[in-house]
Amino acid sequence: MTPNFSIKHSNYRVHEIPAIVAMAVYEKDCADWVDQAIGSIRQQSYSDFLYVIVIDGHISPELLAVIMQHADNDERLVIIEGSANRGLATCMNFAIDWSLSLKPQYFFRMDADDISEFNRLEKQITYLTKHAHVAILGTGLIEINEQNNQVGSRVMPQTNRQITRLLPRRCTINHPTVCIRYKVFTDGYRYDDALQNTQDYFLWIELAAAGYIFCNLKDKLLRFRRVNDFYKRRGLIKSLNEFRARFRAMRWLKRLTPYNLVYACMVLGLRMMPSGVVKMAYKLDRHLLEKIIKH
Repeated sequence: MTPNFSIKHSNYRVHEIPAIVAMAVYEKDCADWVDQAIGSIRQQSYSDFLYVIVIDGHISPELLAVIMQHADNDERLVIIEGSANRGLATCMNFAIDWSLSLKPQYFFRMDADDISEFNRLEKQITYLTKHAHVAILGTGLIEINEQNNQVGSRVMPQTNRQITRLLPRRCTINHPTVCIRYKVFTDGYRYDDALQNTQDYFLWIELAAAGYIFCNLKDKLLRFRRVNDFYKRRGLIKSLNEFRARFRAMRWLKRLTPYNLVYACMVLGLRMMPSGVVKMAYKLDRHLLEKIIKH
């Protein structure tokens, strides 16, 4: 079924814009966290962007009021409303297609429960301006809890070689931190909206196989919300999709090795374990990834 989206609010009058920030909001999002997420983008040191917020189906009046208060005070916000919940990939694809006529260069992802550091957009655009060959740029992040206290951090592999070499074992780009050149989208690539989750992982594999260059900044430019049920989120469907993604990465990137196959099977089994075991494995994985990056 084709999703039905409409413009709920827009005071934007300029025809072209260098950057688009896209975020989806749905009924289970916390109003306070959405308020912080939007505020962190509005207060960026780089200001020449359009902030496209897609409301994914019905949301509470309280949540809507938070969004509209920001929109009323900032002409850079465009609010798009969907008639029903269609998922993140469909919302992002609509934001991409809708904004193409504005001829932007950069597409930034933002999640409704995270907080961008004030210089995130500036640092990523500065890097991409100096490195024209890079098409997908992620960053490190700080993990925070419900009270905004730091509970961890994550720095990903930085070079394209490291990122693509590790893709068969893990998703090596923090999706909420990413900035993508619009050339990727004008070339025809989109998120796979047939998937309920892991759409970013599948997209990175497709782009890596097509030869696009990836990079991650060491800078921790996003505060990522890690809530109490973080280790319980992955159900069977998500776990199976992650396994499929790993297997596709092995085939498409020509890294079908016994080690990668065993790793994928072990992770699939681990996802079915109690949350305490998953938590321990998560911390171990972060430690091993840091060692790989250093070497």
